Amino acid sequence: MGRPKALVEIDGEPLVRRALRVLADGGCAPLVVVVGAAAGDVRAALPADVRVVEAPDWAEGMGASLRAGLAALDDTAALVHLVDLPGVTAAAVARLLDGGATGATLRRAAYDGRPAHPVLLGRDHWTGVLGTAAGDAGARAYLRDNPAVTLVECADVAVPDDVDTPEALARFTAGLRA
Repeated sequence: MGRPKALVEIDGEPLVRRALRVLADGGCAPLVVVVGAAAGDVRAALPADVRVVEAPDWAEGMGASLRAGLAALDDTAALVHLVDLPGVTAAAVARLLDGGATGATLRRAAYDGRPAHPVLLGRDHWTGVLGTAAGDAGARAYLRDNPAVTLVECADVAVPDDVDTPEALARFTAGLRA
């Protein structure tokens, strides 16, 4: 993308602020952002009421960010969302949160039956997630075939497509204007 994805803008809004808005509108609080690349610039783009956690080993990949974020929390559950998924909506977040969350909660958004993000991780699962979170896989190994995972269908309210390239971003923004 030529710069940290968190700072890429859609209609003048950095992806990190878009993600925070979706999370807040979907019912998440408090809001925590894990920063790595260009941490100071990303921090400057955040609202004052957002807690920031630094992932010192961020270059390792998504697993490092997930480990840093979960290690900094003392909550019952955490809803994990990625900044490069601008098609995820507040309605999808609200569906994952529907019914509340306990330490045993393990819910994952699905799109036409295909598991994706966001993911709601109850605290009982954090040790398992932390033990497998490496590289760009995040919690994938822990979630794969885990019988505790409840898939929550969200295809009717969100789009799970990553915007990892300028071309993907252009396709996404073209779809917003269509």
